Amino acid sequence: MSQTPPVLSLAELLGKACPTITIIDAGAMDLGHATEGNEHAPLLKRKIAKVIGFEPVNAECDKLNAKVAASGSKAEVYLPYAVGDGSRRKFHICNHAMTSSLYEPNTKLLKLFQNLEELVRVVKTEEMDTKRLDDLPEVAETDYLKLDIQGAELDVLRGATNLLKRVVVVNTEVEFVPLYKDQPLFADVDTFLRSQGFVLHSLPACVGRAFKPMQNGRSVNAPFRQSLWAQVTYVKDFTRFHELEPEQLLRIAVIMHEVYLSVDLASLALYHYDRKTKKGLWEVYVRRLTGAKGELKPPDID
Repeated sequence: MSQTPPVLSLAELLGKACPTITIIDAGAMDLGHATEGNEHAPLLKRKIAKVIGFEPVNAECDKLNAKVAASGSKAEVYLPYAVGDGSRRKFHICNHAMTSSLYEPNTKLLKLFQNLEELVRVVKTEEMDTKRLDDLPEVAETDYLKLDIQGAELDVLRGATNLLKRVVVVNTEVEFVPLYKDQPLFADVDTFLRSQGFVLHSLPACVGRAFKPMQNGRSVNAPFRQSLWAQVTYVKDFTRFHELEPEQLLRIAVIMHEVYLSVDLASLALYHYDRKTKKGLWEVYVRRLTGAKGELKPPDID
């Protein structure tokens, strides 16, 4: 079937049957665009999401909660916790708050690139206790996990193995080179998430920088070819959708459609959902998206 851009909202199609998606946003800093800059913004816009955010820089956490209070939203709350493996760690606060990390910046490597080391200079350190997500009762019902915490993503994932049994989508920053000393890299995160029943869904354009003294055009941030990091998305293994609960399948479909416009994967999730519930959503969804008439050929999953 040919590719067709979505022309409907699955949330609207489901109506009152649409589930509320509970989201953890670890590293939830407001960079000037706040919620609008997050991939999960469409879920909030449609009022089908609840966000529990974590930001260990107190001033940044206060800024987020003040913005939520001013908006009158009751769907978001931000907590000043450093999530991780549950140990006591040294937190490196940098000159740009967004680059602060539980890992020490790898200054020697950073200095090789244009406009990178300048953004990751430690101004002070603080000892703090990290919290495992599995130990926080307020996040037990999480469906969608978003991580952007400067190299500590794998620490968080390892402290959330029980939570990951329920989570259906993980959006995480990964690095391809050690921007922070001894940090886990993409291969480590990928191996772990696959061991927890997830597969890579989307790897968008990677972010990089040019090696000094070269510069690609007028932008000091423009790379030539060297990739350094990316924000990637994992989903529960689609070859094992038959093992998931109906509500997990419905949540995958909603997130894939509303956030990622991945209508093909949303369709597959709905097909498995229908096989378990006999709701008939798959056929309605496909016909609404494609305008198909006559008999539909179902996915060959047997």
